[in-house]
Formats: sequence, structure tokens, C-alpha cells
Amino acid sequence: MHTPDPSADGLLTLLAVARTGRYTTAADLLGINHTTASRRVAALEQALGGPLLARGPGGWELTDLGRTAVSAGERIESVLQELDADTDHELRGKVRIAATDGFSARVVAPAIAELGRAHPRLSVDLLTVTRRAPSTRSGVDIEVVVGRPRTFRVQPVHLAPYRLGLYGSREYLTAEGTPRRRADLAGRPLVYFIDSLLTVDDLDQARVLVPEMSDRLSSTNVLVHVEATCAGAGLGLLPCFLADARPELVRVLPGEVSVELEYWMVVRPEAERRREVAAVAAALRAQATASRGALLGEPEPRPEAR
Repeated sequence: MHTPDPSADGLLTLLAVARTGRYTTAADLLGINHTTASRRVAALEQALGGPLLARGPGGWELTDLGRTAVSAGERIESVLQELDADTDHELRGKVRIAATDGFSARVVAPAIAELGRAHPRLSVDLLTVTRRAPSTRSGVDIEVVVGRPRTFRVQPVHLAPYRLGLYGSREYLTAEGTPRRRADLAGRPLVYFIDSLLTVDDLDQARVLVPEMSDRLSSTNVLVHVEATCAGAGLGLLPCFLADARPELVRVLPGEVSVELEYWMVVRPEAERRREVAAVAAALRAQATASRGALLGEPEPRPEAR
């Protein structure tokens, strides 16, 4: 019985599954259906004489034979990209990003908007999450987290620091009084993350700043924190770069309630060699650097008088 030769389509499909950890996600990237993706990998396994993937806790992972096959797939992809680059320098394809809500709104959105104007065939999927550390099989190419992640596969990249402060709406402070000292926070309602669901150590430690306050409205979404604080639900422990943009909010006790945190980025090793992923990562770094002052709650520099 004739054993089929390995096909380029099979190798590229395996490469997509290795990068995403999922057949369905890989199929979406390639513009095929799940059945076709599965059939291509099965045919490749038959041609190479062994299993290429094994199911892991976070999705499909490569076997030793699979890693050898993926290396061949990467060479094919590289050649195709070089041919593509000879005709134009346009970026294309899909990049998946996971980032926190606040960072997504302040950094990711404008960075991708600018990059997209130059490369209209580039597509980005943005998953807004607040979690402890990057997942090696999360189906994303780039992940942005709060606090330096403990990962041994790749070197995390520091993006920018940002600051949390305590804010209240003008209406709320007029009705309830503006805290002038720490003792004035006792019993005041706090708007922040849900304590039992918070898995980010740095954000959890920030709550220690205000132990005397009581929970009023808790949410997993920082943009909800801002809106709830604006609505007068209580005092919000908010990113300064979001709160300072709302004129109805006033920062209270800035010298006593303030914590500086950091955004870090991890690019999955299977994805970092793709041109479009590298370009998006560079755009995020540039936008984070340009936004450093705002992220720290520093006033925008005024233009010099002529």
C-alpha cells in the first residue's frame, strides 16, 4: 500500500494547530473548516508514520515528531512570506491578542487603528481578560498581563508602568464629603475587582491599600469600575489613565492611596516569527511608550509659548 508523501498544506495546517493549540482556531486562520484541518493533519501523520499532536491541559501540543514537522512547515511559510514580500510589503493575516480591559482601550485600540491604516488586510482579534500569567496554549499570539509573568519558555517584555488611584465623582463627594485623611475612608464603599475572582497578585495587593473600606460594587471589568464610580456607587480604585480622562471624577488622597503596577507582554514562541505578529508587538511597544505619561496619571505637557 502506497504511503502518501507529506503535503505542504498538511505541514502548514499542523503549524497553525501548533500555534493556536486548537483545530477550530487553526481552521479559522487558514480559511478552512475544522474537518479539513483534521483530515490534513491525519494524512500528514500517516505520511510521517506517527502521531504529531498530543492533547495537553491547554490544547493540542506537539510530539517530538510533530516538532520536526513544524520546523519544515515554518520553512515553507518563510519561503511563501519571502515571495509575498517581493511583490509588496503589506501585512496580512490574523493576529490574536489577549490583554486587560484598560490596556486594550488605551493602548491596543489606537495602536491597531494606526497599523490597520497602513495594512488594511491585517486582522486582529482582541480578547479582554485580566488573569495571572500567560497561557502557553490559549489560542492567542500576544498576551499582555499585569505584573511580570513567570514563564520559562519565552522572555517577557516590559511595556510600561501605570498607576492606580482612588477617585470619586463630584456629585458623590459633594453629598458624602471628600476624605481628607486615611481615617475618613473607614466604612466608605469601594468600587473594585471581585475579591474571590481576582487572580492577579499585583491587583490583589492593591486592595491592601484600603482595608478599611467596604465593597459596594465589584466587577471583573475595569471599565465598569470607572462607570460605576462616575455614577456615584462609591470610591473607585482606578487606573489613573482612565479616571483622569473623565472630568466628573476627582482623585482623593493622592499622596496616601497610590500604587504603581506594570504591564508586561509575552509573544508566543510559535507566533513571534510571523511578520504580522512581530509588527503588532512592535506597535504595542511603541504605543505603550508614547502613552507612558498618561498611564502614570501625569499631566500632559503644555506647548511652549512662542
